[in-house]
Amino acid sequence: MTTVEIVYRYTAPPTEQTARALAHAHDVYGIRQLRFDREARKLRVEYDATRLNAAAVLKLLHEAGLDAIEEQTAAQAAA
Repeated sequence: MTTVEIVYRYTAPPTEQTARALAHAHDVYGIRQLRFDREARKLRVEYDATRLNAAAVLKLLHEAGLDAIEEQTAAQAAA
């Protein structure tokens, strides 16, 4: 297993419907953790890179209704 963490920025806070859809993202094989930073409007997604890639994670977020506009690895976000 190769764990990767990516930070996504979003423009608008998630709606209740989006939040429910994202709660089900834990059911997706390979998604390990989702953590929101509401003040910074960022979402950290930890996933198994042997099962998913960054494009698949971004697609999952968009399908849930989250307008993710930028992605960074956790190392880039810390800089």
